[in-house]
Amino acid sequence: MPMIAFITGRVASRAATHAIIEVGGIGYRLIMSTCSLASLPAEGDEVTVHTYLHVREDELTLYGFENEDERELFEALIGVSGVGPKVALSIQSALKPDVLRTALARDDVALLSSVPGVGKKTAQRLLIDLKDKLGSPQLGAGGGGSPRAAAEARDALLTMGFSPAEAAAGLGDVPTGATTEQLLRTALKALGGPR
Repeated sequence: MPMIAFITGRVASRAATHAIIEVGGIGYRLIMSTCSLASLPAEGDEVTVHTYLHVREDELTLYGFENEDERELFEALIGVSGVGPKVALSIQSALKPDVLRTALARDDVALLSSVPGVGKKTAQRLLIDLKDKLGSPQLGAGGGGSPRAAAEARDALLTMGFSPAEAAAGLGDVPTGATTEQLLRTALKALGGPR
């Protein structure tokens, strides 16, 4: 259990990598993913942010998350050898929790290694350490068509200009046994059409 589980206060300011939440006249600087930062209300509004206090010899850093699920994911990510808080936040900024779980369940090294700061070896380590803990079993190789059809549809989406994360999100909720064409149609509909 984290030492500081959450804070409730007023959004004093926000920047590209952090927000300042004022609680009782004290401004707490919370390092946050871009997804969590985007979920914050307007400056001056009250918010509850789930937190994780990272303790090192020379510093204390408070990380903020939109909800408990994101905090738990962060804790699981930093538990992987070679993944520190900076890389964990990079993963959470690039991949929403459901997309990350789908990538783990489908052994999607390509998507994981497309995240800035995550190479192929780190992506493989994430799969080994987290697949059974975080990968959704219903999204394994049987879901969303064959692995080959899913790979072909993902490659087509990347060719059209979608990012790896967008491609994964578009392919996240597709019927079992779908062909490449069906996967592509469903993904394009979810993503709002070709670019």
